[in-house]
Amino acid sequence: MSRLESIRNDAAVLARLVRGMPQAASHADALGAFYGPQSAHYDRFRERLLAGRAELVASLPLPPRAVVVELGGGTGRNAEFFGERLAGIQRFDVVDLCRPLLERARERARRIPQLQAIEADATTYRPSDPVDCVLLSYALTMIPDWRATIANALAMLKPGGVLGVVDFYVSEARPAHVGAVRHSAVTRAFWPRWFGHDGVRLDARHLPALCGALSRHEVVEARAPVPYLPLARVPYYRFVGFKPRDPSRVAG
Repeated sequence: MSRLESIRNDAAVLARLVRGMPQAASHADALGAFYGPQSAHYDRFRERLLAGRAELVASLPLPPRAVVVELGGGTGRNAEFFGERLAGIQRFDVVDLCRPLLERARERARRIPQLQAIEADATTYRPSDPVDCVLLSYALTMIPDWRATIANALAMLKPGGVLGVVDFYVSEARPAHVGAVRHSAVTRAFWPRWFGHDGVRLDARHLPALCGALSRHEVVEARAPVPYLPLARVPYYRFVGFKPRDPSRVAG
C-alpha cells in the first residue's frame, strides 16, 4: 500500500470517528452504522491504536486443544496474535453484534479453520460447554452492560480457566488497590470525553470489578500513543485472571 493510499484510508476512518457513534434503534444497529464504512480499514488503523493485545495473548496460559471465546471480537484479528500456538487451539469463537466486522472475521476464517464468527450479544451468549479462555480486547468499554458481560464471561469459563482483558481506562480518584496507578484529574476527565463521542466508555469501575471478581490475577497498567495526537498517551491495562477450581470462591 502506498503512502497516499494509507493516508486516504486513515482519512476515511477519522471522518467516521469525527462524526461519532450514531443514534440507532439498537446497539447492534449503531455498531453496524458506525463500523460499516470503516470496516475495510479497521484492522490497519487499530494496529496503531489498540496497544497491548499481543502482550496479553502471549501471557495467556492455555491447555492443549483449548477452546477460546472472544467476546466483542470484531474482525477476529486477535486470533493471529497467538501465532504458532493457534495450531493447538481447538476452537476460537469470535462473538460480536457488529455484522460488518463479523464479515471480516468470516473472511479471516478461510485462513483459520478454528475461527467461528458468531453474531450474538456478549452479555447473553453461552457456548454449549465451558471453555478454557475468554478474551475481551477493547470490548468492555464498548458494551453498555459491562457488568453482565463480566458475569457471563466468568460463567462460561471452566474451573481453572483464564479471563484475559485489555482495554482503555481511567483510574479511580483514589485507587483502593496498593500499587495501582492513580491518574490525574485531567486524565480522568479528558479521555472519557474524548472516546465517549465514539461510543467508547472509559470507566474507573472496570478494573476494580475484574480484580474483585477473580482474586488470583495479574495486572499491567500502561499508556499508549494515539494516532495523529503525537503528544497524547492514553491509559490502558492488561488483566489476566484465573477462575478458582472451586466455583464457590468466585465473587458474585
